[in-house]
Amino acid sequence: MSDLRKPDWAIDAVARRFSASWEPCKGSSPAGYLIMSRRRTAVDIAVIGPKRAIRRDTTRPRLRFDRVALGFIRRVREALAASVPEGRTIVVSVTAPIRMASKTAAVVAQTIRQRLERRSTHLQIEETINGNQIRARLAQDVFGRAAKVVGYVHNPDSDPQILFDITEALLRHVGAAANKRMQERSPGDRWLILACDGGLPHAETYEQVLSQLAIPGGFEKLLLVLPDGRVESLGD
Repeated sequence: MSDLRKPDWAIDAVARRFSASWEPCKGSSPAGYLIMSRRRTAVDIAVIGPKRAIRRDTTRPRLRFDRVALGFIRRVREALAASVPEGRTIVVSVTAPIRMASKTAAVVAQTIRQRLERRSTHLQIEETINGNQIRARLAQDVFGRAAKVVGYVHNPDSDPQILFDITEALLRHVGAAANKRMQERSPGDRWLILACDGGLPHAETYEQVLSQLAIPGGFEKLLLVLPDGRVESLGD
């Protein structure tokens, strides 16, 4: 698994959360076992971090889920799903309020589709379309089964770069863990700990991003350990 480490601070936080003890594994997989009431649960760990430093007092991005926002994302997703290359995911963001939502979605999809037709491995768009601030990026889906298109409608005072960073981190780390889990086909429960090393100190944004990616990881529990040591369960 890429960026696989065994951070003591995250292990200690999870052990406290579940009143468990930790038994390290001699091999590379799993990372170890949580012992709870004499039951051993195998655990994988991935350290996720942003490409740039995020201050701990950073406000979480405010996402919109109203009818217009959801309709915009649905139109873009339907228009692009067949055009995205295998092993890739298109990430799109737009600043609310969306003006001329249907027309803007059509232009955004057409713009991205034209870039994809050039078969470039690097796609990054920052444009204003019909008065809407649009960003788009082509990310790698190492698992190969994540959603082809994910989209975020956010308030003007939110930083969309955070959304892109978290999306790429979860695609990379949860995807790598899911691949490894499927290849091993080992029996029994398996948990995945995501140790958030210097990332956004709010679990809600990770939850919102993960729900869009729809990665079938094969883990009975997915835990996020935030920089301050809080443990949050994702995907429940």
